[in-house]
Amino acid sequence: MKPITLVHEGHLPVMLNEVLDSLKPRDGGRYLDGTFGGGGYTRSILNAADCTVHGIDRDPTAIERGKAMAAEAEGRLFLHQGPFSAMDELAGSYAPFDGIVLDLGVSSFQIDQGERGFSFRHDGPLDMRMGDTGPTAADLVNTLPEAELADILYRYGEERLSRRIARSIVQARLSTPFETTGQLAETIRRCVPRDRSGIDPATRSFQGLRIAVNDELGELERALEVAPQLLAPGGIFVVVTFHSLEDRLAKRAMALHAGRVSNPSRYAPIAQEQASSAFRLAHTRPRAATEDEIRLNPRARSARLRALIRTAPSTDLTASGTPA
Repeated sequence: MKPITLVHEGHLPVMLNEVLDSLKPRDGGRYLDGTFGGGGYTRSILNAADCTVHGIDRDPTAIERGKAMAAEAEGRLFLHQGPFSAMDELAGSYAPFDGIVLDLGVSSFQIDQGERGFSFRHDGPLDMRMGDTGPTAADLVNTLPEAELADILYRYGEERLSRRIARSIVQARLSTPFETTGQLAETIRRCVPRDRSGIDPATRSFQGLRIAVNDELGELERALEVAPQLLAPGGIFVVVTFHSLEDRLAKRAMALHAGRVSNPSRYAPIAQEQASSAFRLAHTRPRAATEDEIRLNPRARSARLRALIRTAPSTDLTASGTPA
């Protein structure tokens, strides 16, 4: 097996050791990395065993970047562009998988490139799209009614001053439409006082807008429903979350699959008859990043890992099972 040596500078996959410990890549195994990004998980999986990996990413630049890694992998890495919620359509014909992993954090490449519009530290166009289609963050802040904008900031950003911020945005856009991340960040900072945590006042609002622009919770809901059905018996579904909204969805959906919750939720609409002993939780509490990792990569401080194991064959799997 030829090792994959390509490393994208500046990309630090979060909780990599814990992800590999959960997946336990084996020779001949088949794995799905639903958030390919910089390829950190994929590279490590390919180097851990003589296996194949299917990588999915909705960002065309991530797929383009990954082509060099696919060439180096010599037939062991297959890339698919699209949202991970459509993993059954994009890669379902290669199921069942021995492991599926999702890292729900924003890619380091997206954050560090100001032109993508994700960061309030790097001024750039107010975009925030993970793909290349659909409305931008500028479209939302320049057109949404004040109440709807406040609702996005409160619901998705968990920003308690959402109404004050939305009012300031609406007043500011009357004279000058928002075009850059710097404009928006400064408007938010003027009406939100800094707290003792040192977190930038714009952090929660930017999170809320990013989630809304990319329908991130909707994407996650669909993936949490589909992914377990693409697992082989003994296969494991691993999800790394970065804020409480995602973690609650993952916790609830996995508990439903494992038959540990009696009533279905609208956030994880899994039919009650599907919740059975066909799945079990890998651990009842989420795993967190180590203090050593957090010191090296502060973005890991809020990371939580949850995992679900298939214990029996699926009766609903529609994939053909065609070998990769």
